[in-house]
Amino acid sequence: MKLPVYLYGHPVLRNESKDVTPDYVDLKKLVADMYETMYFSEGIGLAAPQVGRNDRIVVIDAEPVSKTFPECTGRKLTLINPEVTVLDGEKVTRAEGCLSLPGLSENVSRVEHINLKWVDEDFVPHEEEISGFLARIVMHECDHLDGHLYIDHVSPIRRQLIRNKLNAIVTGRIACDYPVKYAPKKHKNSNGR
Repeated sequence: MKLPVYLYGHPVLRNESKDVTPDYVDLKKLVADMYETMYFSEGIGLAAPQVGRNDRIVVIDAEPVSKTFPECTGRKLTLINPEVTVLDGEKVTRAEGCLSLPGLSENVSRVEHINLKWVDEDFVPHEEEISGFLARIVMHECDHLDGHLYIDHVSPIRRQLIRNKLNAIVTGRIACDYPVKYAPKKHKNSNGR
């Protein structure tokens, strides 16, 4: 089932996610729904907060960018309770976009060399050293689990320059080709504020 993608400004995107336990109800269904949502939205990664769940779950299918980034070839990952350790290396600046920030893309500097530990949907543990663009995808999605967005990595000046675009997302003045959930409208109090 396609789920709505929660957009910038919605509080769920700023909350820290909690670990998932083996007794999580309908975990495999949620993972399948997240993949369906990601594919329908033409994304390459999706974190549970983006579908309104503050749980440490990420789905990634990096195959669509494999021609440009060979390390992404055949890489489809379901990450439950991922733990990322950034390893040594130079920062690389590349454009990042996000389904929760439609119509935006900003340059973000990251070290693209990580160690990743996670369990899959059967709670089988995995650990892998990952480099290149695949590492960037993992870090971007795992940022969501800690209540961070890629725009948190851009300079304050750049954030000021995109303020109007961010406000358009918050106020629902953008169009998306996939189902979305806008930030709740703020209600005025009895004093008109």
